[in-house]
Amino acid sequence: MVSSKAGLQDVVVASSSICYIDGQKGILSYRGIDIHDLAEKSNFEEVCYLLWFGTLPKEKELADIREKMALSRSLPEPVIDLIKSFPSDSPPMEVLRTAVSALSLYDPDSAANDLEANLRKTYRLTGQVASIVATADRARKGLDPINPDPTLSHAANFVYMLTGDKPDETAEKALDVALILHADHEFNASTFAARVTIATLTDIHSAITSAIGTLKGPLHGGANQEVMRMLNEIGEIEKATPYIKDALARKIKISGFGRRVYRTEDPRATHLRRMSGDLCASSGNTKWYEMSRVIEQLVNEEKNLNANVDFYSATVYHNLKIEVDLFTPIFAVSRMSGWTAHILEQLNNNRLIRPRAEYTGPTHPDPYIEMNER
Repeated sequence: MVSSKAGLQDVVVASSSICYIDGQKGILSYRGIDIHDLAEKSNFEEVCYLLWFGTLPKEKELADIREKMALSRSLPEPVIDLIKSFPSDSPPMEVLRTAVSALSLYDPDSAANDLEANLRKTYRLTGQVASIVATADRARKGLDPINPDPTLSHAANFVYMLTGDKPDETAEKALDVALILHADHEFNASTFAARVTIATLTDIHSAITSAIGTLKGPLHGGANQEVMRMLNEIGEIEKATPYIKDALARKIKISGFGRRVYRTEDPRATHLRRMSGDLCASSGNTKWYEMSRVIEQLVNEEKNLNANVDFYSATVYHNLKIEVDLFTPIFAVSRMSGWTAHILEQLNNNRLIRPRAEYTGPTHPDPYIEMNER
């Protein structure tokens, strides 16, 4: 038997045509299309189609997928009531995980596992997860939920359902790009969890619940939340350098830097850096962006670490007036496209995922010792 590797690092566990990463060169592509092209030229709905069907949509196909996604955002009333019943201090990721599981009870295709039914559930879940996050945030603040607006894009509708205000063009574009950049990232922990779960031929809701539960873990999701908490703790631009130098001297990890698969800059950080700067300039308050730039340059000089996707997404979301503890749920709003794409791919050529373990216990046979001799 081949020896194990901690965390399955660099272990290839399956083949996939969805996402390509070259960590040495800083390349990320979805279905062969470079992430830079998608961030600059595409939109989230088009990227969803690309991930689900393997090719860019034609005009009619894009219009059709937009309509299907827009009409799939509504939540069943019992699920809304369930969300309202949760304690107001419930962690948003726990609310999301529980509500997604509850959705299966009201999904008309819940018992079906054919491709067409799974596609319908894919559209519904992608829309409904965003609605859950927005509805839950309003519920904990004592506010009524806002009905989705099918005339708005996925990004704009999320902001509208969350705040009650339709975003301006800069804000909508910023969130749209963030959703594109977080849509997929090969066999990360939550995607792998979703594939392992669906490989048992359970339902999509169970696989997505598994993925959300995995994303909730601080070693996977949550880094951008820690970035924003760090920025708030620093407070002022001039305090950034001494704060970071002190943290590095005490060997404290700086959130938002380094990535297991990249040996150069995370290609997603390039676009989020620009969007963060644009949003800060648009709001008239560049403090958070300037502070982030100081930290980025210092950490790069001192530790030779590059900013990753989490570092600048923190200030992007902050400038959109999104609560810090919603940063990871928004990750899920985006990653729904990738999770469901991997689920569909797994089902298309399924085999139960059942790895082996490298045994490190006592040598067999170890004698059984009678009670009076122990």
